[in-house]
Amino acid sequence: MTEGESKTTSRRGRVLVGKVGLDGHDRGAKVVARALRDAGFEVIYTGLHQTPDMIVNAAIQEDVDIVGLSILSGAHNTLVPKVLAGLKAQGAGDVAVFVGGIIPDGDLPALQAAGVAAVFTPGASLDSIVTQVRKWLNERGIGLVTESASDH
Repeated sequence: MTEGESKTTSRRGRVLVGKVGLDGHDRGAKVVARALRDAGFEVIYTGLHQTPDMIVNAAIQEDVDIVGLSILSGAHNTLVPKVLAGLKAQGAGDVAVFVGGIIPDGDLPALQAAGVAAVFTPGASLDSIVTQVRKWLNERGIGLVTESASDH
């Protein structure tokens, strides 16, 4: 490469999709995980019945950029803040966390105040979720990165 040329490299964003709590309904989480994978993201699916600590540990071990939590049990006001606090305690407070599932409108302000980046309720399109994940990654400089030859 000559002086002034640049090369483009890319890193796929890493997204953890998890089912926290005792909720055993994972079809929606699997559909979202597949849509994100099909959109080009690297997706880690944790499976059912994860504790907040298990989600945090997986996010740290997998070095993810974003965590998506699916909750249909109604325990979002308890479980989501524990995941957010755990990420922060582990030095990963910059990992964006989104929630999908049955979340009453009245609970949205508290989740957002706790640090949830977005909540996707029933009826949210897969395109809207993929678009939002792409936006968060772009804001963090993940995606196409241009390096000039003089940087080497």
